[in-house]
Amino acid sequence: MKTKFIEEEIKYIGSQLAPHWIYKNFKLQGDAIVAFIGECKVDLSEMVDIEDVINNEPIYSKLMLSFISEQFGIGLTEGVLRQRLLMSIIKELLEEKGIFVKRNGDDLIVDNGKLSVSIATKSVTSVLIHTGLNILSEDAPVKACGLSSELGIDDIKAFALEVMKRYTEELDDIVLAGTKVRGV
Repeated sequence: MKTKFIEEEIKYIGSQLAPHWIYKNFKLQGDAIVAFIGECKVDLSEMVDIEDVINNEPIYSKLMLSFISEQFGIGLTEGVLRQRLLMSIIKELLEEKGIFVKRNGDDLIVDNGKLSVSIATKSVTSVLIHTGLNILSEDAPVKACGLSSELGIDDIKAFALEVMKRYTEELDDIVLAGTKVRGV
């Protein structure tokens, strides 16, 4: 899987969760994950999560670290499992820094504040995952927690690079694990 931290600020509005967005914009063809920083404002018209639409819960963060991944040749259930793996890796990394994190499905909670948003969906060609981590918690529509504002993580790029490294290594290791056993 290819990885890239995008240096320029990007406002995540939901339309980036689209097939080949990574390839068209950053020339990473095939399975890939990218990370970037920027405001996050997803209106109901761009929401993929039908439950959030029904509950009239648009997404907003003044400053968010976003990960977008596109993965080919898998179904939606495996995509959701990979999304949960990504969330578990983020949780594990934060806990190594002494931060207690509760994971509820694809949500990460710290001190009753919501740190993350995440969704996995299926396009006609691939599975797409967006995971966003608040950097700042102010002005969020729910009680929120931020990587910098509450958790003291200021080197967001280094954090993002480590998350992507661990995620791709774990996925590669899963594939290798399936190649070293004999069938019974």
